[in-house]
Amino acid sequence: MSVRLNITRDDDVYARLKKEVPPKKLSAFIAGVVRAKLHPDAKAQDAAYRAASKEPWRKSLDENWKHSDAEGWPKGG
Repeated sequence: MSVRLNITRDDDVYARLKKEVPPKKLSAFIAGVVRAKLHPDAKAQDAAYRAASKEPWRKSLDENWKHSDAEGWPKGG
């Protein structure tokens, strides 16, 4: 769902936006910037971690790190 939002910007920020962002892309640009600054949704982040843990190339990293000094670190589960 989209919601219309009126915002106030400094003149210099507006000038840079007009110069650097195509007019039809301004809303998407602002939404992307705001999303990047907000903390990720816990469900989305958990899903991303679960998906990443299933990627085959990550398992190869285990071999690289198994000889690292882990003294004092908690055991993984």
